[in-house]
Amino acid sequence: MQFIDFQNQLSAYPVFSLKDILKVVPGFNRIQLDRWEKKGYLKKIKRGFYCFCGRGLSQDFPFYVANKIYAPSYVSLEMALKRYGFIPEEIFQVTSVSTKKATRFETSVGNFRYRHIKPSLYWGYRLVDFGKQKILLADPEKAVLDYLYVNSKLKTANDFEGMRINLEEFSSQVDLDKFQKYLEDFHNKQLSRRVKLFLTTIQNDHS
Repeated sequence: MQFIDFQNQLSAYPVFSLKDILKVVPGFNRIQLDRWEKKGYLKKIKRGFYCFCGRGLSQDFPFYVANKIYAPSYVSLEMALKRYGFIPEEIFQVTSVSTKKATRFETSVGNFRYRHIKPSLYWGYRLVDFGKQKILLADPEKAVLDYLYVNSKLKTANDFEGMRINLEEFSSQVDLDKFQKYLEDFHNKQLSRRVKLFLTTIQNDHS
């Protein structure tokens, strides 16, 4: 099979696995992938996942990679907080939550970290258009709650001040009624107490 034909048939896939390839090209010989990778046509992201070289990569490409290479997962935690402008720090790895075990990957296109959540908490994300595909990204409300949930050591006003939340961005993007409903759906009294202090702290910190 000629590479140009392969590229045309997989053009809708920013990242693809062997499973994706076999859907489009039944009987595909996976040895071709190694040959094309050596020629610089393909880039291996991690075992079993590839992308085309030379294609312009957008700012959201790492988010799509994060969803694709470890599923089910959606982008949340520090990376989502940064995406929404809630925190000032630069984030150098894409952080996600998954119902699978916690893990991390250092790849040719970036570093990815996944924190575990219970299947009953796998909700509160939106679908963001990415070409012909979709990216799963936490809602602003869920990104904050996911972060506080997995970082249970954050308990004091000093801890929450240290997050340096941008109150203007938080207030403009977080629907407090939705935030409260999401919090109730966690069914976690300790988290509810911590969130109450978190909200009081960020309000006082900017008063």
